[in-house]
Amino acid sequence: MMPPDQNMTDANRGCGQRLRAAREAAGLSLHDVASRLKMPVRVVESLEAEDWDRLGAPVFIRGQLRSYARLLGLATETVHMASGVAPVRPVELTPRTYVPRMRLIAEQSARRLVYVVITAAIALPVWLATRPHLAPQDMVSGSLDVPADIADDAVRQAPRGPTPLVASMAPVAQRQAPAAAAPQQAPAFELRTSGDSWIEITTPEGGILEQTLLRSGAVRAFAPGEVGGVVLGNAGAVEVRRDGVEQDISPYLRANVARFTVSSDGSLAPAGH
Repeated sequence: MMPPDQNMTDANRGCGQRLRAAREAAGLSLHDVASRLKMPVRVVESLEAEDWDRLGAPVFIRGQLRSYARLLGLATETVHMASGVAPVRPVELTPRTYVPRMRLIAEQSARRLVYVVITAAIALPVWLATRPHLAPQDMVSGSLDVPADIADDAVRQAPRGPTPLVASMAPVAQRQAPAAAAPQQAPAFELRTSGDSWIEITTPEGGILEQTLLRSGAVRAFAPGEVGGVVLGNAGAVEVRRDGVEQDISPYLRANVARFTVSSDGSLAPAGH
Protein backbone atom coordinates (compact mmCIF):
# COMPACT_ATOMS: atom_id res chain seq x y z
CA MET A 1 0.00 0.00 0.00
CA MET A 2 1.17 3.56 -0.72
CA PRO A 3 2.17 5.36 2.56
CA PRO A 4 -0.18 8.15 3.73
CA ASP A 5 0.27 11.49 2.04
CA GLN A 6 1.34 13.25 5.21
CA ASN A 7 4.20 10.76 5.65
CA MET A 8 5.53 11.52 2.17
CA THR A 9 5.87 15.22 3.04
CA ASP A 10 7.18 14.89 6.59
CA ALA A 11 10.09 17.32 6.88
CA ASN A 12 11.86 15.05 9.37
CA ARG A 13 11.88 12.07 6.98
CA GLY A 14 15.05 11.47 4.92
CA CYS A 15 14.88 11.51 1.15
CA GLY A 16 16.30 7.98 0.93
CA GLN A 17 13.49 6.57 3.07
CA ARG A 18 10.93 8.42 0.93
CA LEU A 19 12.38 7.00 -2.26
CA ARG A 20 12.45 3.47 -0.86
CA ALA A 21 8.84 3.69 0.41
CA ALA A 22 7.58 5.03 -2.93
CA ARG A 23 9.49 2.34 -4.87
CA GLU A 24 8.09 -0.47 -2.74
CA ALA A 25 4.56 0.97 -3.01
CA ALA A 26 4.95 0.94 -6.80
CA GLY A 27 6.01 -2.70 -6.76
CA LEU A 28 9.47 -1.96 -8.23
CA SER A 29 12.75 -3.61 -7.29
CA LEU A 30 16.18 -1.98 -7.23
CA HIS A 31 17.00 -3.67 -10.53
CA ASP A 32 13.76 -2.34 -12.09
CA VAL A 33 14.65 1.23 -11.10
CA ALA A 34 18.26 0.86 -12.27
CA SER A 35 17.09 -0.48 -15.64
CA ARG A 36 14.60 2.33 -16.22
CA LEU A 37 16.98 5.12 -15.12
CA LYS A 38 19.96 3.58 -17.00
CA MET A 39 22.16 3.70 -13.89
CA PRO A 40 24.03 1.02 -11.85
CA VAL A 41 22.19 -0.71 -9.01
CA ARG A 42 24.84 0.54 -6.53
CA VAL A 43 23.88 4.14 -7.38
CA VAL A 44 20.21 3.41 -6.61
CA GLU A 45 21.26 1.77 -3.33
CA SER A 46 23.43 4.80 -2.46
CA LEU A 47 20.53 7.19 -3.13
CA GLU A 48 18.22 5.25 -0.80
CA ALA A 49 21.00 4.97 1.81
CA GLU A 50 21.87 8.70 1.40
CA ASP A 51 25.53 7.72 0.96
CA TRP A 52 26.56 10.88 -0.90
CA ASP A 53 30.30 10.14 -0.68
CA ARG A 54 29.92 7.33 -3.25
CA LEU A 55 28.09 9.54 -5.77
CA GLY A 56 30.54 12.35 -6.45
CA ALA A 57 29.89 16.08 -6.76
CA PRO A 58 26.60 17.65 -5.55
CA VAL A 59 25.56 18.50 -9.10
CA PHE A 60 25.53 14.78 -10.01
CA ILE A 61 23.73 13.82 -6.77
CA ARG A 62 20.92 16.34 -7.39
CA GLY A 63 20.56 15.16 -10.99
CA GLN A 64 20.24 11.51 -9.94
CA LEU A 65 17.75 12.41 -7.17
CA ARG A 66 15.69 14.39 -9.70
CA SER A 67 15.53 11.42 -12.09
CA TYR A 68 14.57 8.98 -9.32
CA ALA A 69 11.89 11.31 -7.91
CA ARG A 70 10.34 11.88 -11.34
CA LEU A 71 10.21 8.14 -12.00
CA LEU A 72 8.20 7.62 -8.80
CA GLY A 73 6.03 10.76 -9.24
CA LEU A 74 7.51 12.58 -6.20
CA ALA A 75 8.09 16.34 -5.97
CA THR A 76 11.76 16.89 -6.87
CA GLU A 77 12.07 20.06 -4.80
CA THR A 78 10.86 18.27 -1.65
CA VAL A 79 13.31 15.41 -2.23
CA HIS A 80 16.19 17.86 -2.77
CA MET A 81 15.38 19.70 0.46
CA ALA A 82 15.20 16.44 2.41
CA SER A 83 18.56 15.30 1.02
CA GLY A 84 20.45 18.27 2.46
CA VAL A 85 22.61 18.50 -0.70
CA ALA A 86 23.21 22.20 -1.40
CA PRO A 87 22.18 23.44 -4.86
CA VAL A 88 24.89 24.54 -7.27
CA ARG A 89 24.78 28.32 -7.46
CA PRO A 90 26.15 30.26 -10.44
CA VAL A 91 28.99 32.67 -9.92
CA GLU A 92 27.66 36.15 -9.25
CA LEU A 93 28.98 38.67 -11.73
CA THR A 94 29.69 42.22 -10.61
CA PRO A 95 29.21 44.88 -13.30
CA ARG A 96 32.27 47.03 -13.89
CA THR A 97 30.49 49.91 -15.62
CA TYR A 98 28.10 52.39 -14.04
CA VAL A 99 25.20 53.85 -15.99
CA PRO A 100 23.62 56.98 -14.48
CA ARG A 101 19.97 56.65 -13.48
CA MET A 102 18.93 59.65 -15.60
CA ARG A 103 20.49 58.05 -18.65
CA LEU A 104 18.52 54.84 -18.06
CA ILE A 105 15.27 56.82 -17.71
CA ALA A 106 16.04 58.77 -20.90
CA GLU A 107 16.74 55.58 -22.86
CA GLN A 108 13.49 53.96 -21.64
CA SER A 109 11.50 57.07 -22.54
CA ALA A 110 13.07 57.15 -25.99
CA ARG A 111 12.16 53.52 -26.64
CA ARG A 112 8.55 54.16 -25.58
CA LEU A 113 8.35 57.24 -27.81
CA VAL A 114 9.62 55.24 -30.79
CA TYR A 115 6.98 52.58 -30.12
CA VAL A 116 4.21 55.22 -30.00
CA VAL A 117 5.40 56.85 -33.24
CA ILE A 118 5.58 53.50 -35.07
CA THR A 119 2.12 52.52 -33.82
CA ALA A 120 0.64 55.85 -34.97
CA ALA A 121 2.34 55.55 -38.36
CA ILE A 122 0.70 52.15 -38.89
CA ALA A 123 -2.74 52.88 -37.39
CA LEU A 124 -3.37 56.33 -38.96
CA PRO A 125 -3.29 55.22 -42.65
CA VAL A 126 -5.53 52.25 -41.81
CA TRP A 127 -8.05 54.53 -40.09
CA LEU A 128 -8.04 57.02 -42.99
CA ALA A 129 -8.48 54.21 -45.53
CA THR A 130 -11.50 52.74 -43.72
CA ARG A 131 -13.21 56.06 -42.86
CA PRO A 132 -15.05 56.51 -46.23
CA HIS A 133 -16.62 53.08 -45.85
CA LEU A 134 -17.92 53.97 -42.39
CA ALA A 135 -19.64 57.24 -43.51
CA PRO A 136 -23.46 56.97 -43.92
CA GLN A 137 -24.69 56.87 -47.53
CA ASP A 138 -27.81 58.83 -48.66
CA MET A 139 -30.51 56.62 -50.11
CA VAL A 140 -33.05 57.88 -52.67
CA SER A 141 -35.75 55.54 -53.89
CA GLY A 142 -38.49 55.95 -56.47
CA SER A 143 -41.27 53.92 -57.95
CA LEU A 144 -40.43 51.80 -60.95
CA ASP A 145 -43.79 52.80 -62.49
CA VAL A 146 -42.96 56.55 -62.68
CA PRO A 147 -41.12 57.89 -65.78
CA ALA A 148 -37.56 58.99 -65.20
CA ASP A 149 -38.14 62.73 -65.97
CA ILE A 150 -41.08 62.99 -63.54
CA ALA A 151 -39.07 61.19 -60.88
CA ASP A 152 -36.19 63.66 -61.35
CA ASP A 153 -38.59 66.64 -60.92
CA ALA A 154 -40.03 65.10 -57.77
CA VAL A 155 -36.57 64.64 -56.37
CA ARG A 156 -35.60 68.28 -57.08
CA GLN A 157 -38.83 69.66 -55.54
CA ALA A 158 -38.65 67.47 -52.47
CA PRO A 159 -37.74 69.39 -49.30
CA ARG A 160 -34.27 68.91 -47.94
CA GLY A 161 -34.15 66.94 -44.80
CA PRO A 162 -33.06 63.68 -43.31
CA THR A 163 -33.13 60.80 -45.75
CA PRO A 164 -36.12 58.52 -44.98
CA LEU A 165 -35.56 54.89 -44.21
CA VAL A 166 -36.74 52.46 -46.89
CA ALA A 167 -38.53 49.40 -45.61
CA SER A 168 -37.85 46.22 -47.50
CA MET A 169 -40.69 43.82 -48.30
CA ALA A 170 -38.34 40.89 -48.71
CA PRO A 171 -39.13 38.04 -46.32
CA VAL A 172 -36.85 37.76 -43.31
CA ALA A 173 -34.78 34.60 -43.26
CA GLN A 174 -35.86 32.26 -40.53
CA ARG A 175 -33.25 31.45 -37.91
CA GLN A 176 -32.56 27.77 -37.84
CA ALA A 177 -32.78 26.06 -34.50
CA PRO A 178 -29.40 24.88 -33.22
CA ALA A 179 -28.74 21.20 -33.71
CA ALA A 180 -29.05 19.07 -30.62
CA ALA A 181 -25.73 18.39 -28.97
CA ALA A 182 -24.48 14.87 -29.53
CA PRO A 183 -24.41 12.77 -26.35
CA GLN A 184 -20.97 12.58 -24.80
CA GLN A 185 -19.42 9.17 -25.19
CA ALA A 186 -17.52 7.44 -22.43
CA PRO A 187 -13.70 7.23 -22.89
CA ALA A 188 -12.42 4.08 -24.58
CA PHE A 189 -9.99 3.41 -21.69
CA GLU A 190 -10.19 5.08 -18.28
CA LEU A 191 -8.49 4.81 -14.86
CA ARG A 192 -10.08 6.02 -11.59
CA THR A 193 -8.18 5.88 -8.27
CA SER A 194 -9.60 5.55 -4.77
CA GLY A 195 -6.09 5.63 -3.28
CA ASP A 196 -2.53 6.62 -4.25
CA SER A 197 -1.20 4.45 -7.08
CA TRP A 198 1.91 4.49 -9.28
CA ILE A 199 1.04 3.94 -12.97
CA GLU A 200 2.96 3.34 -16.18
CA ILE A 201 1.04 3.61 -19.50
CA THR A 202 2.78 2.64 -22.76
CA THR A 203 1.73 3.04 -26.38
CA PRO A 204 1.13 0.06 -28.74
CA GLU A 205 4.63 0.73 -30.12
CA GLY A 206 6.21 0.47 -26.65
CA GLY A 207 6.81 4.17 -25.95
CA ILE A 208 6.05 5.72 -22.55
CA LEU A 209 2.69 7.54 -22.66
CA GLU A 210 2.47 8.40 -18.94
CA GLN A 211 4.55 7.44 -15.92
CA THR A 212 3.57 9.08 -12.64
CA LEU A 213 2.14 8.75 -9.13
CA LEU A 214 -1.65 9.28 -9.16
CA ARG A 215 -3.22 10.63 -6.00
CA SER A 216 -6.52 9.37 -4.63
CA GLY A 217 -9.49 10.60 -6.69
CA ALA A 218 -7.48 11.10 -9.91
CA VAL A 219 -8.96 10.21 -13.31
CA ARG A 220 -7.08 9.42 -16.53
CA ALA A 221 -8.85 8.89 -19.89
CA PHE A 222 -7.34 7.70 -23.19
CA ALA A 223 -8.59 7.52 -26.78
CA PRO A 224 -9.13 4.25 -28.72
CA GLY A 225 -5.85 2.65 -29.80
CA GLU A 226 -3.78 5.04 -27.65
CA VAL A 227 -2.87 2.53 -24.91
CA GLY A 228 -0.83 -0.62 -25.50
CA GLY A 229 0.35 -1.70 -22.03
CA VAL A 230 -0.48 -0.87 -18.39
CA VAL A 231 1.32 -1.35 -15.04
CA LEU A 232 -0.58 -0.40 -11.88
CA GLY A 233 1.00 -0.20 -8.42
CA ASN A 234 -1.44 -0.57 -5.52
CA ALA A 235 -3.84 -1.93 -8.14
CA GLY A 236 -6.56 -2.60 -5.57
CA ALA A 237 -7.16 1.16 -5.41
CA VAL A 238 -7.55 1.54 -9.21
CA GLU A 239 -10.77 1.09 -11.17
CA VAL A 240 -10.26 0.26 -14.88
CA ARG A 241 -13.08 1.12 -17.28
CA ARG A 242 -13.59 0.24 -20.95
CA ASP A 243 -16.22 2.33 -22.75
CA GLY A 244 -17.61 3.27 -19.33
CA VAL A 245 -17.85 -0.36 -18.09
CA GLU A 246 -15.65 -1.48 -15.16
CA GLN A 247 -13.20 -4.29 -16.05
CA ASP A 248 -12.03 -7.16 -13.83
CA ILE A 249 -8.22 -6.91 -13.43
CA SER A 250 -7.89 -9.67 -10.82
CA PRO A 251 -6.43 -12.14 -13.41
CA TYR A 252 -3.49 -9.76 -13.91
CA LEU A 253 -2.71 -9.07 -10.21
CA ARG A 254 0.49 -10.16 -8.51
CA ALA A 255 1.51 -8.73 -5.11
CA ASN A 256 -1.04 -5.91 -5.61
CA VAL A 257 0.63 -4.94 -8.91
CA ALA A 258 -1.37 -5.41 -12.14
CA ARG A 259 0.32 -5.83 -15.52
CA PHE A 260 -1.73 -6.24 -18.69
CA THR A 261 -2.00 -5.16 -22.32
CA VAL A 262 -4.83 -3.40 -24.14
CA SER A 263 -5.74 -4.55 -27.65
CA SER A 264 -6.93 -2.29 -30.46
CA ASP A 265 -10.57 -3.08 -29.64
CA GLY A 266 -10.03 -2.22 -25.95
CA SER A 267 -9.99 -5.75 -24.51
CA LEU A 268 -7.48 -6.64 -21.74
CA ALA A 269 -4.92 -9.45 -21.87
CA PRO A 270 -2.03 -10.53 -19.61
CA ALA A 271 1.27 -8.77 -20.28
CA GLY A 272 3.56 -10.72 -22.61
CA HIS A 273 0.64 -12.29 -24.57
